[in-house]
Amino acid sequence: MTLRLGFVPGATPDKWARAWRDRSPEPLEMILLEETDTPRAALDEDRVDMVLGRMPIEGDDLFCIPLYEEQPVVVVGKEHPAAAYDELTADEFADEQWALGVPEGITSRVEQLPFPPMTWKDAIEVAASGTAVVQVPMSVARLYQRKDVKAVAVTDLPTTRMALAWRKVDDGERTQAFVGVVRGRTTRSSR
Repeated sequence: MTLRLGFVPGATPDKWARAWRDRSPEPLEMILLEETDTPRAALDEDRVDMVLGRMPIEGDDLFCIPLYEEQPVVVVGKEHPAAAYDELTADEFADEQWALGVPEGITSRVEQLPFPPMTWKDAIEVAASGTAVVQVPMSVARLYQRKDVKAVAVTDLPTTRMALAWRKVDDGERTQAFVGVVRGRTTRSSR
């Protein structure tokens, strides 16, 4: 039986997938979730057995293990004044137009343009044009990296937390074996 692992854009489950393949005869299917797809929906619709996604992934019927935090960045066009810096504070971006709306932790001092709904990839393209900027996790900025933009770390915005989640009804030896891989357990260690 194949273990189906869903993951959100920017997540990097490769090292865990390699370790699983080295340890388990059971196949692992890696399923990239669409940006508009929620980890919870993928679990609820039984498209995946486990999911690597951004918190919150909530529900009393789920197990959820927080894994690591992602640094927030603002992606700007190469000609933007912020592109001269590697990191800034949120206040430095108070006068910007935001392609995906003003992020939590930033107080805008300008009226925002009504941008249509768009993906992170589309928003980074808008940032490249110089029309607006976009805040994303660093992993997403790396995924959609372009030569005409720069990702500037924002030191005082909240981080994003990645987690591994699965339904309690699906908990068993197989899911616990994968949890062991994620937690760095060796084949000789026990829970």
